[in-house]
Amino acid sequence: MKLEVNNSGTRLDAYIASNSDLSRSRVSKLISESKVFVNGISKNASYKVKAGDIIDVSYEEEINFDDLVPTNIPLDIVYEDDYLMIINKQSGLVTHPAPGHVTDTLVNALLYHSKINKDGSFRPGIVHRLDKDTSGLMVVAKDVKTMELLSEMMKNKKIERHYLAIVDGIINHETGTIDAPIGRDESNRQKMAVTSKNSKNAVTNFKVLKRFANNSLIECILETGRTHQIRVHMNYINHPVSNDPVYGNHKNTTSFGQMLHSKSIRFIHPVTGKELYFEALVPKEFSDYLKYLDGILK
Repeated sequence: MKLEVNNSGTRLDAYIASNSDLSRSRVSKLISESKVFVNGISKNASYKVKAGDIIDVSYEEEINFDDLVPTNIPLDIVYEDDYLMIINKQSGLVTHPAPGHVTDTLVNALLYHSKINKDGSFRPGIVHRLDKDTSGLMVVAKDVKTMELLSEMMKNKKIERHYLAIVDGIINHETGTIDAPIGRDESNRQKMAVTSKNSKNAVTNFKVLKRFANNSLIECILETGRTHQIRVHMNYINHPVSNDPVYGNHKNTTSFGQMLHSKSIRFIHPVTGKELYFEALVPKEFSDYLKYLDGILK
């Protein structure tokens, strides 16, 4: 959405709210997420607009949760209690509904499998999303309070997540840390990129588990949780995730998508205080590709 300012002196958040269908709180959230630009530059909510300013607001239409249809999609639920669930998500499954894609998502499947009460009290809260073609473990909150507690734990780095990835090229050093801010790609708003403009800090630690002729198997540990973080960071150091259709070598991709898997998760249950730790095996396609690289499968 683009707005051209026709008067001066109004706060940015107030101007957008009064000239669109967005609430002021929604506008403030979008500003904090660096999705609002004035003349191409991110501004604070308190910025006083000037006549002639061009405001660019990037957002998706909100989905009405009550309109979502429970769908019988097979799920691998590795843990569930009254407060949360841990899902081993299959590659190819979109996590959250969005405009134009309101069916056949993980949330639709959760609504079906969780036997929702007629009062609609169950609201699956996705604590951290996995990309459509990224497989593996993720946490789902079953109520607002648990969602808030888990989100705070995620923010404070109290949820430990390890990923496995096959990347292009041979990484010669054993371990590494990529500390590079991530924001929207200026040339393609559908992609993320390492950039100093309107970005947030992002840190990925990795270690090499095995080397092949032209690939490396690595384990990644995230300190932050930015969109497409591992994919962007590995591409940034010229070792893109293998088979990545967006950030990798597009000539050699298959329909399976990037070889990236959320391998394990460990955290203290925010309500019961019990330590939870789970691991998930990689999908068959991932395993078969490792065998292919090892020369076992032709």
